[in-house]
Amino acid sequence: MTGKESGHIDHEAAQAVPHANPDALEVAPGTAHEHLEGWIPQLATEEEIRIALEKAFDYRGDVTITRKDGSKIEGYLFDRRTAATLRESVVRLYPKNSNEKISISYAGIAALAFTGRDTAAGKSWEAWMKKCAQKKAAGETNIALQPEPLD
Repeated sequence: MTGKESGHIDHEAAQAVPHANPDALEVAPGTAHEHLEGWIPQLATEEEIRIALEKAFDYRGDVTITRKDGSKIEGYLFDRRTAATLRESVVRLYPKNSNEKISISYAGIAALAFTGRDTAAGKSWEAWMKKCAQKKAAGETNIALQPEPLD
């Protein structure tokens, strides 16, 4: 039988571990999402291009990419592959009206616009809890999470 099995407590190790307040652990801050819908970032420097495309990757709506040849592609950016240079870095997106996957080099992007509706805006747990409390106060029953149409 080991010391743990017999109920032995290593007091030095127990004191070394800070005690956490379980009530404080229940309330964790959520992720703050920027309001990007409608934003058209400046893409003057390599760093600005990389930052804007990283935000586009995290965005939950469609973006419109204008290529340096003037063509525009609107769709959902689902992947990005960063490399040492802009020419080697690519974004991948599903065009709005196609199931085709398109890859575009960062170096070929002239402009970026967050044109689609952010499908997750205002749908945080806190927002749902507020709506739930309002419905309960109004006497509603059978309150549940219901998905909204995506349009």
